[in-house]
Amino acid sequence: MGSRVRELAGATPATRDRYVDLLRVASLAAVVLGHWLMAAVTPDGVGNLLAVVPALQPLTWLLQVMPVFFFVGGFSHALSYRSLLRKRPGGSDDSVYSAFLRARLQRLLRPTTVFVLVWGAAALLVQLLGGGGGLTGVTLRMVTQPLWFIGIYLAMVAFTPPLLRLHERYGWGAFAALAGAAAAVDVLRFAAGVPYVEFLNFAFVWLAVHQLGFLRADGRVRRPALLAGAGLAAACALVAFGPYPLSMVGMPGEKVSNMAPPTLALLAHGLWLVGAVELLRAPATRLLERPRVWRTVVAANGVAMTAFLWHLTAMFGVYGALLALDVPLPAPASAAWWAQVPLRIACAAALTAALVAAFRTFERPAAPKAPGHPAASGGGPLAALGATLCLLGVLGLSMVGFNGLLDGRTALLIAIPVSAPAAVAMTLGGWLLVERAGRGRGAR
Repeated sequence: MGSRVRELAGATPATRDRYVDLLRVASLAAVVLGHWLMAAVTPDGVGNLLAVVPALQPLTWLLQVMPVFFFVGGFSHALSYRSLLRKRPGGSDDSVYSAFLRARLQRLLRPTTVFVLVWGAAALLVQLLGGGGGLTGVTLRMVTQPLWFIGIYLAMVAFTPPLLRLHERYGWGAFAALAGAAAAVDVLRFAAGVPYVEFLNFAFVWLAVHQLGFLRADGRVRRPALLAGAGLAAACALVAFGPYPLSMVGMPGEKVSNMAPPTLALLAHGLWLVGAVELLRAPATRLLERPRVWRTVVAANGVAMTAFLWHLTAMFGVYGALLALDVPLPAPASAAWWAQVPLRIACAAALTAALVAAFRTFERPAAPKAPGHPAASGGGPLAALGATLCLLGVLGLSMVGFNGLLDGRTALLIAIPVSAPAAVAMTLGGWLLVERAGRGRGAR
């Protein structure tokens, strides 16, 4: 792997924006570290450190960095789609769209599908043997929660072509329209009490952040200090005077969460984060010119999605081992608990590394399709249907988990009850449709 990383790092073109690669890795690493730190596991169950110590909730304004990842996604999707258009100047919209979807989703869905299949088989075995209680049941329920992020990312990929056209026509106006729609949703939600309207902000808020990536790709984020200041001021005002909680992540028992569904306050938070990371662009770019630093970023990018998928598995594995060995688990936020944090994180990191070594091969992109076999006409609708099924499947699985796999347990996905078997079927079926659309009818 080391020689492969050195080869990739050495072949990096001078025009590549290395800072974007660093932001992708750093944002996922911050999420992983935040999950490991916030988990407050005791023999009686799993809690949240931020609920135990509310004074720590302002830390979420630094650790809630998913907006940065989606911002980077918008930048990458714009470059990827435009590159494909240049390579296929005579291609139909359908063929370009299906090829774009398959290319962008391949490294995302291959490791995700393996994760779903492995955990689905493990959950089935555990429940057939009569298990599923205690920490095992909690693990089966919670280990799929990070899949919500993949569902949102799928939507961003699927909507890239039409939103990119809007960006090219209206620029900042397209972002303003999405932000205005997010604000209107919150007004209808909090002032008018319209039911279910809040779920629209899963699209409006995250697609608005994604639109910032398009603006970055065209060099139109020219005043990052102004963006950061305006976003921070807006977020502070909304939390201080509006119905929004302080935490930028979901808290157990809260009636309103800034995350699920996302709110206007979270969008303002995303604005200030995007401005802040853009202010760091110049010094970080100089740092990335060092060969050793760049090789580290290249290596991390090659396994980032696998590590993200399996990091909660590793965390619950560490806690399970501690309980099996009768190691005392101190009360969350106590002095003994804080003293144990470095050891737990080190063990979780080591176990995550082992899981990455086992599953990283599925994150590598498959061999490209042989030339001469363009995607079939009509593949666009098929690819869009596949992406939609994948989106619904992974979002549903993130909510219902694998606990109760055999007893028909469901969770509400917007207003539709979804079971774990149905979610798995939608995910696998959607991926097969995307693959078929991307290959085309003429390809073997």
